[in-house]
Formats: sequence, C-alpha cells, structure tokens
Amino acid sequence: MQFPQYQIIITTVTPTGAQTVQQRFNKRVIHLYLPYDLPYSIQRFLKQLQPAICVIMETELWPNLYHYCHLQNVPIILVNARMSLRSLSGYKYFGSLMKKTLDCVDQVIAQTQLDADRIISMGFDPTRASVAGNLKFDVSIPSDLNLQAQSIRAELFSNRPVWIAASTHENEEELVLDAHERILTEFNNCLLIIAPRHPQRFDKVADLCIKRGFNVVRKSSNVERREVTQIFLLDTLGELQLYYGCADFAFVGGSLVPAGGHNMLEPASMGVPIISGIHVSNFHEISNLLLEAKAIFLIKDTSELVEKATMLLTDERLRQQMVVNGKRLVAENRGGTHQVMTILQSILE
Repeated sequence: MQFPQYQIIITTVTPTGAQTVQQRFNKRVIHLYLPYDLPYSIQRFLKQLQPAICVIMETELWPNLYHYCHLQNVPIILVNARMSLRSLSGYKYFGSLMKKTLDCVDQVIAQTQLDADRIISMGFDPTRASVAGNLKFDVSIPSDLNLQAQSIRAELFSNRPVWIAASTHENEEELVLDAHERILTEFNNCLLIIAPRHPQRFDKVADLCIKRGFNVVRKSSNVERREVTQIFLLDTLGELQLYYGCADFAFVGGSLVPAGGHNMLEPASMGVPIISGIHVSNFHEISNLLLEAKAIFLIKDTSELVEKATMLLTDERLRQQMVVNGKRLVAENRGGTHQVMTILQSILE
C-alpha cells in the first residue's frame, strides 16, 4: 500500500456495490453507503469521517457533497472521468448548478480528450484537467487465474464448447436464449454460462431458462454438472472474471438492449474473444479500440450473434488471433494508474 498512514473508505449506493467491495477487499478497506445528497446528511457524514481527500471514480456530480468538501478544504479529484453526450445534455440542463459544482473540483483526470473537453464545456477550468487514458486497461489479473479457470473448465465442462453471456439485462436474456437454442442445433453439446448483471434477477433468469426447456444448473446449488446440462447459471458475485476464462468466447451484455454496455476489457485481458451488441455508449472508446484491433465483433441482433458464435466455435485460428489482438491492445494502453497515483501523491504530501 502506497499510503499506509491513511484509512481507505469506499462508498457505494447499492447493496450490489457493497457486496462487490466486501468480496474484493474484505477488511482491507471500510465500506459505507454514501448518504443522500442533502445538506444535513452530507455535513454529518463529513464531520464523522474528516476525509483528507475525496476521490470520485468516473463522473458522479453530487452538488452538496462537493460544496461541503470544498468548504472544509477537502480536495476533490475526479478519476477516470468520462462524459457521454447524453450525460452532457442532462447536466447542461442544470447549467449554473453544475458550474458551481465543478468549481469545487480540484482536478479532473479524464479517460479521453473528448471526455475532458465535454467537462470543460460545462465551465470547468481547463488548466485543472488532464487525460490519463482509461484505468480499466490496468485491470489486474492474478497470475494463477487462467490456471484456475482451466481447472474449473476441465472439472465442470470437460471438452464441451462453452460460451458465456455476461452482465445480461432484462429482456436481453430472452435474446441470448434464442441464440443458444439455435447454436445447439449445430453444436448439440454446447454449454452456455449466463451471468445476469443484477443479483436480484437470478431467480427470474433461472425460471426463464427452465420455462424455455433448457436443462439448467445454478452455481450456488453445488449440483453436479452433467453432459445434459445446457445452461450454467452463474448466480454468485465476484467470479465473473474467473468464468470468462472458462469460455471459448464471451458475449458482453447490456448491449443488445439500450443499457450502454459493460466492461469488455475483462474478457480481453483473460484472453477471450468478445462479441457485443451495438448499444455501448458507456464504452464507446473501448469498443472502437477493440474493433480496430480486431478483437471484438459488434452485432445488431440475435441472428448476427448466432453467426459470429458459429464462426468462433468452428475456427480456432480466428479465436486465437482475436485473443492475441485483445491482449496486445490491453498491454499497449496500460499506465494510467501510475499517472493518477502521481497526482494523488502530490496532493496528499
């Protein structure tokens, strides 16, 4: 740890976020729920914590939190900041309030120059904005994670073709199941690992799979996986990256429905070819880079999903080339974390 004299406190606003913090960091950090952005709540929160610095990941603009941090001389740093065109339009509706909120920010470290320019267009001082790239490229993969994944695949799925649909959303699972049904007509022993984005939907997705006539096993049930199993429901948290490594290719969800997509760099860093829908507004830059590197297929509908899945399951050379391309892209874009830590160090010291 670079700053052992400081206690790290991570705040979230959802139970899912809280569970993720607990699983990833255990007792190395303190987790708290961020209170509603109301004057009394925020003042009390800051009085109890007395933070030395407030680091905001990506772009969450909380007027009262920023205002009272500024009054108490608590530096505010926006890290890995991004600003979609849609978010920019929404924030500009509250123009003067957002300008006052951004005036409280000491530094903005943006993912891209476009993100920085959009934040500057809201009235932020350009001399306090910089670009470090997307920190998601600095994703850390434990050295033995791929070995663990291969061990799990050999134990649970033997030599069957496997694909994973990760972080799927409402109305998207139906499209994924349509695709799997069609894939099974050509690859009758193919297995689908499905990992819904929101834990509260695990039961609903399990029921949907059963109603569609699939043989389903849930990860949490500890029931033995058999050759007749067609769908493995990953209904636990914190294991998605591991199970990416069990698959021949990954479909990253939130992208066949207009949810903005999810992080495509996790499967890329695990050496897995990627398929995504076209609704990737939250990961526009990353999807473009992956597309240019020929490490991803962007598809519009179920038919294209089946088409690309079939290509990947039948062409090992194509799979391996996409793996190499994806890993190279991740390696070439690492380093943003070092730049961020340099800035934080200058503030804390």
